[in-house]
Amino acid sequence: MMQDDTLRLSVIQMTPGADKGANIAQARGLIDAAVAADRPDLVSLPEVWSCLGGDRAAKTEAAEVLPAAGSGETGGDAYEFLRETARRHRIHVHGGSIGEQGGDRLYNTTLVFDPDGREIARYRKIHLFDITTPDGQGYRESATYGAGDAVVTCRIGGLTVGLSICYDMRFPELYLALRRAGADLIMVPAAFTLQTGKDHWDVLLRARAIETQCWIAAAACVGPHRDGRGETRFTYGNSLIADPWGSIVARVSDGPGFATARIDPARGAKVRRDMPVLEHRKLA
Repeated sequence: MMQDDTLRLSVIQMTPGADKGANIAQARGLIDAAVAADRPDLVSLPEVWSCLGGDRAAKTEAAEVLPAAGSGETGGDAYEFLRETARRHRIHVHGGSIGEQGGDRLYNTTLVFDPDGREIARYRKIHLFDITTPDGQGYRESATYGAGDAVVTCRIGGLTVGLSICYDMRFPELYLALRRAGADLIMVPAAFTLQTGKDHWDVLLRARAIETQCWIAAAACVGPHRDGRGETRFTYGNSLIADPWGSIVARVSDGPGFATARIDPARGAKVRRDMPVLEHRKLA
């Protein structure tokens, strides 16, 4: 466990589908393996790991009504899995994102738990993925999900951790806001498309690290899943951790797995001291 302000972080890479129970089992096995091998203080899951693909009805069925923040009340299967995992391993768990029931809309929501199983942060994805990929496939996240509007950070050990999700990474103003809120490490769970990932994944994540002078941790989905029409779509994977200089210090290979790195806030402090870009900023 954490002996000082440094932190061992594992990003978990999954190939989820629309079967929530099978996804929870896959996540449990990968987290258990990461803890046994690397003894992390914090593990991070990908975006929408509890249900990827399927139609709106499947997404709605898999989504959960979340307990009131800080209430300690019992949640749904994915919520309780995250809480139980944190308690069992005595670690912090960044839950990637799951579907949250929100009346007539769902929300793409991150949950973070401390080693006692207490929820310490909740973030709803702000920027929704309404795009057409180069091969002509369309994605309309806003057809199912509502957008959040809050910039969210939490404390894990001696670090301030900023929260974001996937498509958020294309909007540097959010990352500037997280840096100004004190972030040392920014989480970017993702289900990034293969078409966009092969050209933009590394570039965007390294750019956000360089601009903010923060550590970046991006746990991702990888491989095929079926959409609501039964068509096969592919996510890019390449889960990674980048340091505040923009160097990639850990990466997961193809397929489900994990990678671990030591997050040292002194690295960010040195980069910021030597190149104080936040103090030099003029136009934003």
